Amino acid sequence: MFYYDPVCGKKINRSKAYARLKHKDEIYYLCCPKCQAEFEKDPKNYLLKGKHKPHGQY
Repeated sequence: MFYYDPVCGKKINRSKAYARLKHKDEIYYLCCPKCQAEFEKDPKNYLLKGKHKPHGQY
């Protein structure tokens, strides 16, 4: 299953994500240290984008 990094919008496989963070009972997958730091600084800014939704392979 694929997810989108809420910071940069990159499509990532959860098993290959750099970081996995939980915020308000939701799991977010991030692709790199920079995106992780940005998300941790201001998660509300990225939650509004809704890019963490899973997308399955077809």
